Amino acid sequence: MSDLDHVFSAQGPLAETIPGYRARLQQQEMAHAIAEAIKHNRQLVAEAGTGTGKTFAYLVPALLSGGKVIISTGTKTLQDQLFNRDLPAVRDALKVPVTVAMLKGRANYVCHFHLQRAMSEGKFYSREDAAYVHKIQAFAENSATGDKSELTSVPESATVWPAVTSTRDNCVGQECAFYKECFVMEARKRALAADVVVVNHHLFFADVMLRDEGVAELLPSANTVIFDEAHQLPEVAGMFFGEGYSTSQLMELARDAHNEYLTTVKDCTALPEATAALEKAVRDFRLIFAYEGARLPVQKVLALRNFDGAYATMQEKLAELANVLESQAARDPAVENCWQRALALQVLLQRWIAATDTNLVRWVEVFSQSVQLHATPLSVAEGFSKQLNAQPRAWIFTSATLAVKSDFSHYLAQMGLQEATTGHWDSPFNYGQQGLFYAPQGMPEPNSAGYAAAVAAMALPVIKASRGRAFVLCTSLRAMRELHALLKDAFSSEGLEYPLLMQGDTARSELLERFRQLGNAVLVGSQSFWEGVDVRGEALSAVIIDKLPFAPPDDPVLSARIDKMNAEGKNAFMEYQLPYAVITLKQGAGRLIRDERDRGVLMICDPRLITKPYGRRIWQSLPPMRRTRNVEDVVEFFTSSPIDPA
Repeated sequence: MSDLDHVFSAQGPLAETIPGYRARLQQQEMAHAIAEAIKHNRQLVAEAGTGTGKTFAYLVPALLSGGKVIISTGTKTLQDQLFNRDLPAVRDALKVPVTVAMLKGRANYVCHFHLQRAMSEGKFYSREDAAYVHKIQAFAENSATGDKSELTSVPESATVWPAVTSTRDNCVGQECAFYKECFVMEARKRALAADVVVVNHHLFFADVMLRDEGVAELLPSANTVIFDEAHQLPEVAGMFFGEGYSTSQLMELARDAHNEYLTTVKDCTALPEATAALEKAVRDFRLIFAYEGARLPVQKVLALRNFDGAYATMQEKLAELANVLESQAARDPAVENCWQRALALQVLLQRWIAATDTNLVRWVEVFSQSVQLHATPLSVAEGFSKQLNAQPRAWIFTSATLAVKSDFSHYLAQMGLQEATTGHWDSPFNYGQQGLFYAPQGMPEPNSAGYAAAVAAMALPVIKASRGRAFVLCTSLRAMRELHALLKDAFSSEGLEYPLLMQGDTARSELLERFRQLGNAVLVGSQSFWEGVDVRGEALSAVIIDKLPFAPPDDPVLSARIDKMNAEGKNAFMEYQLPYAVITLKQGAGRLIRDERDRGVLMICDPRLITKPYGRRIWQSLPPMRRTRNVEDVVEFFTSSPIDPA
């Protein structure tokens, strides 16, 4: 028996020290594949079904490898779980003397400089913020890390946080009086010295492109880079391999420059005039866009009435503010920082409006208070492959959803992984007994006017059979709100007392906790509940999906990618749109069965699953549950396995 086989065996150190550990052949095989990739500096793309235990499958060979390892996760929640729970457990079981550090983006750490400013100015959005800032001050004086996630008495959504943390723009760097005490710098020092560093995807790619968050210093010495939840990488990489800016950056610059006038350069009367003029220009620019939520291609944006004039005015007022700041920059590092930000933003505004790179898709996203102007690459493959080939090291990409029927070609092409080997390990769960897949009969076409009402009508008997305990996952916020209203009316008219929750009612973590505690709730959600959500046990016994999650065809980036692929003679639907939908659908379906004891029904309402030729390819990519088109089988499934009343 090899060392790895012993570690993962029923008599090995994991079984001895980790409560509830079970030996799984799939986990053991995956660990061997990862160990080989690390040993030979290879690229490995590994899909492992739910329950495989992929975290331990990569942690064990990574910790035993003896080299420096960077692990990048999809979310800060998973990052915290890895650092605080999984890594220490595996390290202790293996008895290996590795040092571990966690590195987050600078906005996650209290900034002494901005905290002191906030305290001295005393200007807050609310009384709550004024109370919170004293808690943050006490925390900063006693914390070893300054990581705001450790201060649970101040909500992560509190509006005080931007005032007491730094951004890449407003950090004054080595000129700061608190530089030696800086929590961000201390986190980077710990990361540089550690054997294993846990980051997240946004931080990794922001740093690869911007060289601002500390990862760039880590990469040269890293022997292995592991991406968990790697299905998120194409979208995250696209955000950072592109260019763009938000009008909120201009407003923040104006606010910070005005604060410098109030505190540092009170005699510069031109400064408040310049900041006010920029703020007005930015607000006027926002007003030329009709409504929030719009995602507009550059052709439509440039054709908007008053766009040219409003954009030019914004550039002009930014330039005027930059000139005023330049005249005062020598007086204080914070003023100089504002000047440098103004210069950088001038470049971004000019580059966006004048962009000629045919690999970049320019588009605009409209929010209630701001506008984001994007230039997104049609492909991240070329940019990412440069990182892959910079120097020899192992690259591991793992997720439960990377392939379509065990075919990885879509993902490999997206990420430029020409040299990668692939591996697929099925879930150890007995889906044939644990789950039932229900595709209702008689559903109208998904684009028909009465589709949401039909979904609600078909879902109701399933919700009754499962006695609540359901997620209703929607492909859009509009559908989510419509279905929530329809179910609310149906519950009322039929006297059903299942608690009905909706995404947005409160923070996602609080909503999930309520769902778990209630035990018989129905939660209607959209994108943020399709992945990264783990509800084990009977509290979640049905997952109902309204439509196949094809990306909206009017999305500017998707539209440009489709046009490009079709122009190259490729089939954009089969090679891009369908794989995207399958991978997203697998994420949603994966919410249902989370351990060996879970049982439940997966309901997909979209008739295209049955009526379209590609439907077979979709359902064959889902977990191998028994399939039915009759609601009676759903009722029988639940009655044959009674659910204890909540």
